[in-house]
Amino acid sequence: MGRLLKRYFFALVAALLLSGVAAPSAHAADVPATVAAAINDPARAKDVADDARRHGAELMAFTKAKAGDTVVDLIPGGGYFTRLFSAVVGPKGHVYAIWPTEYAGEAADDVAAMRALAKTPHYANISVIVQPAAQFSIPTKADVVWTSQNYHDYPDKFMGPTDPAILNRAVFNALKPGGEFVIIDHVAEAGSGMRDTDTLHRIDPAVIKAQVPVAGFVFDGESTVLRNPADTHKIKVFDKSIRGHTDQFAYRFRKPE
Repeated sequence: MGRLLKRYFFALVAALLLSGVAAPSAHAADVPATVAAAINDPARAKDVADDARRHGAELMAFTKAKAGDTVVDLIPGGGYFTRLFSAVVGPKGHVYAIWPTEYAGEAADDVAAMRALAKTPHYANISVIVQPAAQFSIPTKADVVWTSQNYHDYPDKFMGPTDPAILNRAVFNALKPGGEFVIIDHVAEAGSGMRDTDTLHRIDPAVIKAQVPVAGFVFDGESTVLRNPADTHKIKVFDKSIRGHTDQFAYRFRKPE
C-alpha cells in the first residue's frame, strides 16, 4: 500500500470513528440477501439494539439457513435468534423452538412468551416444543439445529444430568443429510473439560470438538465474531464485569451426505 493511500485509509477510518459512523463490517460481504432482509424485518424493532453485540447477521449467515428450511432453536431463551430464523426461512420454512422439560421449569416466562409469539400471524412458522432433555426429537427432518450458550447445561444436575452424547446422536438423527449442527457457548480454560459447566457456565471448546464427531458429524467451520481475548475464562458468565461480552466459540458440524 502506497504512503498516500495509507494516509487516506487511516484518515477515512478516523473520520468514521469521529462522526460516530461504524466502519463497514469485514463480514458484511458474506451476508446473503435473505439474511439482510431478516435483519431489517420491522417486527424486530426491539432486537435491533442487540444486533451489533450478538452479531445476528454474521451468525445467521454462518448457519447456512435459507428460505424454506426447517430450523431447530434448542433452548431459545428470549427468542432473539428464533425471530431471526423465522424471518430467514420465511413462510415456507419452519422453526421449532425447543426447551428441555428440566430447563423449561426455570424459564417459564420465556416459554410462555415464545408460545404467545408463535400465535401471532407474523411468526406463524414457529412451533414450541417442551420435551425431556434426553429425548430430543422433532416431527420432521431439519436443515439446521442451533443451540446458543446451552450445550454446557446438559451434563449439569438440573438437566438430569444428561450425557451430551445422547443429545449429539439425537441431533444427528434429526438432521437431513448435509444438515448443520451449530453450537455456540462460553469458553472455559483450556484443558478444563466440563469442570466449569455448573459453576462458571463455561465449557472447554476442545470438548465440543471431541464429543460431537463421535455421533457421526464432521467439523464444518468456525466463526470468530463472538471471540473476546479480554475474557480470562475464570469468571462466572453472569458476573457484571463480563456478562454479555464473554469469549464465545461458534462451531458448525455437518451431517455427511
